[in-house]
Amino acid sequence: MKTLALGLAAVGLALASPAFAALKVGDKAPDFSLPAATNGKVDTFSTKAALKNGPVLVYFYPKAFTGGCSLEAHQFSEAIPEFQAHHVTVIGVSTDDIATLQRFSKETCQGKFPVGADTKASVTKAYDAQMGAMNMSNRISYLIGTDGKIAFVHDSGDASTHVSALLAAVKDMH
Repeated sequence: MKTLALGLAAVGLALASPAFAALKVGDKAPDFSLPAATNGKVDTFSTKAALKNGPVLVYFYPKAFTGGCSLEAHQFSEAIPEFQAHHVTVIGVSTDDIATLQRFSKETCQGKFPVGADTKASVTKAYDAQMGAMNMSNRISYLIGTDGKIAFVHDSGDASTHVSALLAAVKDMH
């Protein structure tokens, strides 16, 4: 029984710990296209197209309408003018379905940036942002430079740290 309890504790700790990102600064960022909702309207988001306008910030989050994810999305929506001033496109990515993200994009993201539906977790896996064996994204953010390479990685389970860390990274790019 003690061995089982220790094993379960180890699994719980592993799931609670931030992922170790396989993508490092300087790595080529995987291109992707996903259905994405902005203010309830669905379109296709493409990193290739977005990079033509400047750097792209891809932030992965576990689940729409949960405490940390709502806090993070709200903070990103408030900071969008600062990201736009540096020509940075922001997209949030989760494994939620597009109908859920249509509501989330209006209610929580305030219609200010797209949230992509990666229901099969293919983009999540490509960015090594999958939460263990679950079909969910870990909380990790990548800043992709216009050269298509990872310029900055913020890998933290603390939702409140992503926006400030990424704004600092964006400002350091210039």
